[in-house]
Amino acid sequence: MMDGVDSFAVADDARLFPGAAYRKAWDDRLTALLAEAAIRVRQGPVRPVIDLAGCREDLAGWDFEMPVPAEDVLAWTIGRLESGMVHTGHKRYFGLFNPAPSFPALCGDRIAAAFNPQLASATTSPVPVEIEAHVMRAVARRAGLGPEAVGHFCTGGSEANFTALICALTQAAPGFAKRGSRAFDGQPVFYVSRDCHLAWIKIAHQAGIGRDGVRLVATDGGGRMCMQALRGAIAADRAAGFVPVMVAATAGTTNAGMIDDLPESAAIARGEHVWFHVDAAWGGGLIASDRLRGLLAGIEMADSVTIDAHKWFATTMGCGMFITAHAAALTNAFSVAASFMPSHAPESDPYTSTVQWSRRFLGLRLFLSLAAVGWAGHAAHVERAVDLVRLLARNLLARGWTVANDISLAVLCAEPPAGGAPVREIVARVVRSGEAWVSVASYEGREVVRACVTHGETSEADVEALTAALEAARVKAA
Repeated sequence: MMDGVDSFAVADDARLFPGAAYRKAWDDRLTALLAEAAIRVRQGPVRPVIDLAGCREDLAGWDFEMPVPAEDVLAWTIGRLESGMVHTGHKRYFGLFNPAPSFPALCGDRIAAAFNPQLASATTSPVPVEIEAHVMRAVARRAGLGPEAVGHFCTGGSEANFTALICALTQAAPGFAKRGSRAFDGQPVFYVSRDCHLAWIKIAHQAGIGRDGVRLVATDGGGRMCMQALRGAIAADRAAGFVPVMVAATAGTTNAGMIDDLPESAAIARGEHVWFHVDAAWGGGLIASDRLRGLLAGIEMADSVTIDAHKWFATTMGCGMFITAHAAALTNAFSVAASFMPSHAPESDPYTSTVQWSRRFLGLRLFLSLAAVGWAGHAAHVERAVDLVRLLARNLLARGWTVANDISLAVLCAEPPAGGAPVREIVARVVRSGEAWVSVASYEGREVVRACVTHGETSEADVEALTAALEAARVKAA
């Protein structure tokens, strides 16, 4: 019983679609439970502390034969999540590119869930489709892709990059849409840095060209794709009968946040008459900042771009973006006619220009965020993260550490003083302490401590606490 609402006062099936009073009571209760949990998470350890065996035992008891009071279900779920995951929403989470979501994004997720529009068709969901198109045009302009650029929201960088490869293959051989790889005279191949996100390997498999179709190009000793090695790889492949179809530069490598030479990558792609894609899943957030966007010089030359809103734009998870300067490429790659679709203008329906068919209203989260704070608000968020990583770098340098990478994207790869404790032991001690969360990464063949500022409320005090935790772990482990 909660606020006068008995969870068993309605028939079992009616609990799936209860009346207004029931909904309000449990909506209010859920809001309260989440707010209480958020406070505990802020004050608790970053790492998971759950007894997984106990969790599995609990789950074994949920046989779904008898209904359970809603409050019990909510409390159990929130409690287990509270203790059973790395808290990316913690201010001392300095891990991968999983920022805590902004409040406007959380509101957008909730609104989208309540209305639950189907974004396959502009006929059934004209306003949601138009809102997303409006946001995509704004992002494309900000990236410098011009007024003709189009795009769509997707589940994340992997789907966006997959879309880029399909467009590249279709443009390279129009017959690819019907005949697949058989439309090519030789094995299609594409080129990415060896430090790229290795989702590209799975993408090549999905696209039907095989994992051997990925060419992992050597880096230049500084974490960026080597342009000389790229030219050499393309020339060698052409001589051997392979068919280059795409150069994919990375703007924000996962391990070190490095940005490939975008202008030179574009020039090579143009000279070879292949598709030029920029995977800016993380680094694309720099477009918000007038101070930092110059780091992405050359992105405007791309045929297509990937940006994840759920990374540096701080939306909830599952909010990627694919943008292209060539609207026809999307139509050629994904156009399909279906008599059952309620459509009067198929060319405006997302299902005719995307990998997905049924799709959630993903873009509302970014729309509300941009509307609430504008580009300037997102610029402040990005710039603050970079400034905090610079503070961390200064702190560690003053204590004899070495900074291995360019920290322009708020990612720090640090090496402890020579002769001390190994990187893995330092990271393990920090994580076990619960004081912060960092990771081990590889940079140019060396193991480094990787720390990235992702939370919008991380403070200088949190950076000082991480510095102290790293030093304590280094001394204890030595």
